[in-house]
Amino acid sequence: MGYSERLREIITEPCMQPKEIIKIGALEIRFLFDGDDTAGTMCMFEFLVPPGAKVPAAHYHESVDEAIYGLEGNLTFTIDGQPHEISPGQSAFVPRGKVHYFINNGIETSRSLSVLTPATIGPQYFRDVAALLAKGGPPDPKAVAEIMRKHGLIVVPPK
Repeated sequence: MGYSERLREIITEPCMQPKEIIKIGALEIRFLFDGDDTAGTMCMFEFLVPPGAKVPAAHYHESVDEAIYGLEGNLTFTIDGQPHEISPGQSAFVPRGKVHYFINNGIETSRSLSVLTPATIGPQYFRDVAALLAKGGPPDPKAVAEIMRKHGLIVVPPK
């Protein structure tokens, strides 16, 4: 099926189910579109973050912009040192090169929608991190940073 045919199929689906769900510990990433669906122009996913979760390490994207939109709960998204509270109906934009991370300081799981453009950070990045963490024990920061680097995310050490 070509790009135009797949796009027509996606547009006409009344209620799209996640195409893939990836779990990384207590985090859940629900991909709605990936680069295969959009000819590499963007990917879109919901991400669920449980209370107390602070992930990932502070980082920036080499060549990807990110938009976040709150659906449920609250998430603190820190961008270049400035915290942004993302609750239902609120949004933030993270241009490529801006250091960011997020934490759920609330008492309920947050659910947000993320759009990345272009789609160079997609499901494979999350699969790779999930596989590494599935080995058990505390995560190896160097191994996590290597995976992030492979996918265009650059870890920024704490100051």
